[in-house]
Amino acid sequence: MQKNKAAEQQGQEEWIAELLTLSEEQKMTPKQLAILQAGIEIFSEKGYAAASTSEIAQRAGVAEGTIFRYYKTKKELLLSIVSPAMAKMIAPFVLRNFGGVLDVPFESYEAFLRAFMVNRLEFARKNFKILRIFVQEIPFQPVLREQFIENVMNNILERVTNITDHFKEKGEVAGVPTPSIIRFTISSVIGYLLARLLLMPDKDWDDEAEINLTIEFMLHGISGPAIRRENQ
Repeated sequence: MQKNKAAEQQGQEEWIAELLTLSEEQKMTPKQLAILQAGIEIFSEKGYAAASTSEIAQRAGVAEGTIFRYYKTKKELLLSIVSPAMAKMIAPFVLRNFGGVLDVPFESYEAFLRAFMVNRLEFARKNFKILRIFVQEIPFQPVLREQFIENVMNNILERVTNITDHFKEKGEVAGVPTPSIIRFTISSVIGYLLARLLLMPDKDWDDEAEINLTIEFMLHGISGPAIRRENQ
């Protein structure tokens, strides 16, 4: 648990470092950066609806009125963290260290799935607070959802499609529509990450064993040998 907390803190610091880089162009003040950092923490802990600007101000060490000098509403503050204003940052940040998984040739589809899951688990650990905001708010914020699809999903989708088609041609993946395979794969990976980090974070997880089981389910289903023989 202590190791995971340290990884989350490191990820948050990296995200704030990205904001600092942008601040040179956008001329963010120290108070504005403190507000953004406090916003990340409060939105992640409580969700947008339950978060209050007074609590964010207290966490940032500023007066509540200071927030409204920079952001007209609480929603504007949320979108300033994860909105199209961050377009040039969101995709590179989320895809960081992911290119190696999507670009390197793999000997098997199973090897690709394992690298995919290990890579994203490590990323999710380090950036849990930011990702939690995404998970909480994407269903309710159309602008954020469109931004995520345009800058992240489309980028990933093209490369995952190429990888899946490659292993379909080799006969390692069923000859069903590629979009269906990708939806099933991504939903399985995201489901594991949500259970691991959000729903049951205090469970004594054996990540290697759980990843192996998830891959086994994805490749062979959950039916027993007898049912498999009947279907052959």
